[in-house]
Amino acid sequence: MKKLLGTFTFLMVCSISHTQIKQQKDSTNKFSDSIRNLPPLEVLATRVAENSPFAKTNLTKAAIEQQNIGQDIPFLLQNTPSVIVHSDAGMGIGYTGIRIRGTDATRINVTLNGIPYNDAESMATYFVDLPDFGSSINSVQIQRGVGSSTNGASAFGATINLATNDYRPKKYTQLSSSIGSFNSMKNTLQLGTGLINNKFTLDGRISNIKSDGYIDRAKSNLKSFYVSGTYWGNNESLRLNVFSGWEKTYQAWYGVPEELLATQRTYNPAGMEKADSPYPNQTDNYQQTHYQAFYNKTINQYLKWNTALFLTRGIGYYEEYKAGVDLAEYGLTSGNPTDLVRRKWLDNNFYGQIAAISYSKDKNTLTAGGGWTTYDGLHYGTLPYLKNVIQPYNYYFNNALKQDKNLYIKWEHAVNTNLKTFVDLQYRNVQHTINGYDKNPSVLIGRKFDFFNPKAGLSYTKNKYTYYASFAVAHKEPNRDDFEASKQEQPKQEVLFDWEAGISKKLNKFNWSANLFFMNYKDQLVLTGKINDIGAYTRTNTPKSYRAGIELETSWKILPTLSSSSNFTFSQNKIKTFTEYIDDYDNGGQLTIEHRNTSISLSPAFTAGHNLSFTPNKKWQFNVNTRYASKQYLDNTENESRVLKAYLLNDLMTQYQLVKKQQWTAVVQFHLNNMFDQKYEPNGYTYSYLYGGSVTTSNNFYPMAGRNYWLSLKIDL
Repeated sequence: MKKLLGTFTFLMVCSISHTQIKQQKDSTNKFSDSIRNLPPLEVLATRVAENSPFAKTNLTKAAIEQQNIGQDIPFLLQNTPSVIVHSDAGMGIGYTGIRIRGTDATRINVTLNGIPYNDAESMATYFVDLPDFGSSINSVQIQRGVGSSTNGASAFGATINLATNDYRPKKYTQLSSSIGSFNSMKNTLQLGTGLINNKFTLDGRISNIKSDGYIDRAKSNLKSFYVSGTYWGNNESLRLNVFSGWEKTYQAWYGVPEELLATQRTYNPAGMEKADSPYPNQTDNYQQTHYQAFYNKTINQYLKWNTALFLTRGIGYYEEYKAGVDLAEYGLTSGNPTDLVRRKWLDNNFYGQIAAISYSKDKNTLTAGGGWTTYDGLHYGTLPYLKNVIQPYNYYFNNALKQDKNLYIKWEHAVNTNLKTFVDLQYRNVQHTINGYDKNPSVLIGRKFDFFNPKAGLSYTKNKYTYYASFAVAHKEPNRDDFEASKQEQPKQEVLFDWEAGISKKLNKFNWSANLFFMNYKDQLVLTGKINDIGAYTRTNTPKSYRAGIELETSWKILPTLSSSSNFTFSQNKIKTFTEYIDDYDNGGQLTIEHRNTSISLSPAFTAGHNLSFTPNKKWQFNVNTRYASKQYLDNTENESRVLKAYLLNDLMTQYQLVKKQQWTAVVQFHLNNMFDQKYEPNGYTYSYLYGGSVTTSNNFYPMAGRNYWLSLKIDL
């Protein structure tokens, strides 16, 4: 790997609008300004334009900064349509999650400057490994549905594109500090050189976030840095990004049992196997470092191309105290049950390349591109403190290799001034090799998938109305855990057929839009409680399921000082047939219960959001954000005893311009979250078993904090 890194040539260029290119020698400055100020190609290749036939939300840097008080990236996006966020520690710091249209993070394609971010094996997005990344983000685009994703994990519900590669021509220094409930705090320092010799810029950031968490012992200690250097030529640019995040969090993964919610709402079972007191180092420890390099070249006024190389390096472990274990389970001489501490390690490299070439002339824009990635990961466990054991001792050791290649071509055609068409064809090849699991080291997996993902749509604009419709196909390979089965029970790929249609109207003071969607799944993988033939609980393919609904958005400039915006999502999320498996401890084996036309788990039928913004003068601003989610079922049985209750939240943000001078400015923000002290749980899980002649169901929830505050100060020099 070190030799490979040593051979990397890090290159990048910023894309420009073809209509703005002027190649005359006397217009060099205008040409350079166009290159620097427009979005780079690696962003344009993964995003869609304003009138494209897809449901989307764009967030600017200003909008992000208003929310960026120290919480994780999902909480910066929580006011956008069809979004539900949750946090293990209850404060938005540490392990957090996001669902869009009910689909979880393993089905949401996430890219950082067009480069894949999802974990290659689980396909989850661990935003905890990007502490305070929001301070470096310049813009975000969320696409709901399949969208136009081209790089990385399949978009099976949404895509999130985070962009940092912005041009900042002026020198700057920015200090920001936040303090909040539960001893939470964030400190950030950002620096930028501005444009040096009309050719170079250098930007950097260091951050530290700490919190005790709302849940007992759910502490977080997060550190990060970000450095970006760019060379700006007249028709090319070169950028290198290096950023890293280190996290140490006390585990809060297990949730709170339902019977304790009323009396011990912050209960944390992690570390409680230790008899006298909770184990103090029941923690997750991980560092992830990203190396990104971009090069773009504008060949002429019609043609441009780019390439990017990247490496994501991750290493870390989580530590657990285990009581009364049999050492034979760890490959050691069996004896009396003993207590021990174990560590489960991940040591991985994820690297690859993306590239695109774009041709734009008259009524046509044609983009062709592709990429390749390789994930090389080790999984192993150690017993670091066990007496009479030679160190290091690995009680399991297995590795995995996943290779992903894709090619795509996109064609946008303006039929006339009103009508535009869009076609996107992608081929993707995935090969996954897994050499054993923790409890099943002899299970060897070698799977290969070939996917063809076509997308097509059209949009029509006239008299301030825009109409659009699209159809897209997406395929998704199973996750690592799904493969833990015999050859006879190996999972199949998932397929999604996504139909979208919408209408919007933009007026001077009032805008509105409506988007209809029908997401039809074939062989969607869901948890059923089934134990497969090698003793693992894995997800099972269900033949038919779907999500259908409508998303509504409005924005209204009521007065020059008062504005309002809203979003509503009404949906139906169903599995046609579903078999529930329940462990039978009385007789052995499992019971089965057949269900038909039940709701998909963790998928609310109604969500809504509203923002009321009042700016009485140049110094003050007040925002009230309201969010609602209807009840959600914890599993796919539609059992009314296994639900997350509906909740209504209200947050208040107050901002005051403390100083505004030519040399420096200072802004104070006060956030009062959940100001009516709503007790709510946006996430949870359930399992059932037969014992003593009756079925027992255990529901577990992840409660969020009640009324809590943040106070922050930002100084720009």
